[in-house]
Amino acid sequence: MDGPTQTAPDLHDEHLAPISRIVAEVAAQFPGARITLGEMAEAFGDRAFGLLILLLCLPSLLPGMASVFGIPMLILGVQMGMGRRVPKLPRFIARQSIKREDLLRLAGSSSSWMKRIERFVKPREGFFVSATGDRLVGWLTVFAAVMLILPGPGTNGPPAFGTIIMSLGVVEADSRVVGVGALVTLLGCIFATCVVGALIWMGISALGWIL
Repeated sequence: MDGPTQTAPDLHDEHLAPISRIVAEVAAQFPGARITLGEMAEAFGDRAFGLLILLLCLPSLLPGMASVFGIPMLILGVQMGMGRRVPKLPRFIARQSIKREDLLRLAGSSSSWMKRIERFVKPREGFFVSATGDRLVGWLTVFAAVMLILPGPGTNGPPAFGTIIMSLGVVEADSRVVGVGALVTLLGCIFATCVVGALIWMGISALGWIL
């Protein structure tokens, strides 16, 4: 990587740091115009699952973008569900990148919504930050990713919103927030499943009527 070598911040020991501070430190660590997901996975260490899922899930709230980011989310969710502590990204995912300025904007004053959320997120011990809780989060992320990949009107927002809350809790080791996010994710996925199921049923019924 071009540019002078910088000493990486010891992110593994800073579990109490706010998300915005961690993002700013990683952006400072990589001075290039773009930062790959592989670089972020290495820098974030055991926080990588939560932050990568968060960064992949945010664009899923935009129309037409869910399927693009759903597959990387699915792979991360499977790895987390299988008990991995640090993600091992396939090459085609590790090469994907985000603009450094966008990452800084996420941590800066323009992301005031992030600051507001962080006021309610703090480290809390509990089931959802245990190894079993991490596995549950992983499989819920898989469920949400499948719903994001499948087409359906209004089915992207609820699962994505819940997954964003859940991933924020994972990053900050907040069992309460992870639990709330897990519930919202589950309800959102159930809603999306019902919508997709209804569309399939109507399509089969229409096909039967035509034939």
